[in-house]
Amino acid sequence: MAFYQLSIVIGILLSYYSNWWLLSFSQTHGQALMGWDLARRVMITEVWRAMFGAEMIPGILFLLLLFGIPESPRWLIAHGEAAEGRTILNRINGPETATAEWQEIQAALAEEEGTLAELLRPGLRRALLVGIGLSFFGQLTGVNIVIYYGPIVLEQAGVKLGGALSYQVIIGFINLIFTLLALWKIDRWGRRPLLVGGMGFVTLWLSIIALQFSLEVESALWIGVALCGYMACVAVSICAVIWVITGEIFPNRVRGRAMSIATFVNWATNFISVFLFPWYVARFGVHTGFFTFAAICLLATLFFAKSVPETKGKSLEQIERYWTSQSSEELK
Repeated sequence: MAFYQLSIVIGILLSYYSNWWLLSFSQTHGQALMGWDLARRVMITEVWRAMFGAEMIPGILFLLLLFGIPESPRWLIAHGEAAEGRTILNRINGPETATAEWQEIQAALAEEEGTLAELLRPGLRRALLVGIGLSFFGQLTGVNIVIYYGPIVLEQAGVKLGGALSYQVIIGFINLIFTLLALWKIDRWGRRPLLVGGMGFVTLWLSIIALQFSLEVESALWIGVALCGYMACVAVSICAVIWVITGEIFPNRVRGRAMSIATFVNWATNFISVFLFPWYVARFGVHTGFFTFAAICLLATLFFAKSVPETKGKSLEQIERYWTSQSSEELK
């Protein structure tokens, strides 16, 4: 699951670089494409069109690659097409490995009898709360605000658009480096230290950024440094850990339903926060926006420290027993 986050981070970095390059091209080749009205409009005078158009390239490539992707063997086996599912497993992994995987899938499907109502019972209800909390607080760290509105935030600090996009490329590169660090060390350091410790530093960096805007610090360099420090901490903590922990805290029989709920909360919170941020800072100021995120991250750190268990090296059965024991203690 951590590689899911890595793929997102790589895509973000490439989009930053693409936007920076297109803007630089439009500024340094002002006389290019003369006589080609449409091309000049897209690439020079209204370069934002090229920025949006560039998204079509990976989109088209993705669409074409989909034609080469087979149906999920697990889905086929679950829907009574075991022979076809096994054929695909053979093609992908070879007969010997396919046999073992086919047996594992059969065993896992036999266990998946959980219902939505079971998630609301004592024990798993607490696990569901943790999964929702990870998704909810993960989006309210402000990470996607920086990703989406970073150039605007930097312009508020006095950086011109070209410079702001350059900073954004640097931020994207730091995001990638610290995501890779998290993937490298997550099984050695554990999930909780990365999550709780990292979120503590995220709170600190958000407070520093808010103070800089509040005190009207005119040094764009220091705000840029603070944003880079913030991105490093958020990348190595909740952004990398969230998908790993969410996939580990639920037993097989309810994992699909539980992760669907958590993922819905994740992207719903993302939409609401990103939609409201421009209005919020226009009315109350950028400093208030970052102070708000810092306060939310402080609450998140306390919630994670109290509620999120360490899942490193533990089986799904051990984790389920943990939730059951927590429930028993609450009922005493």
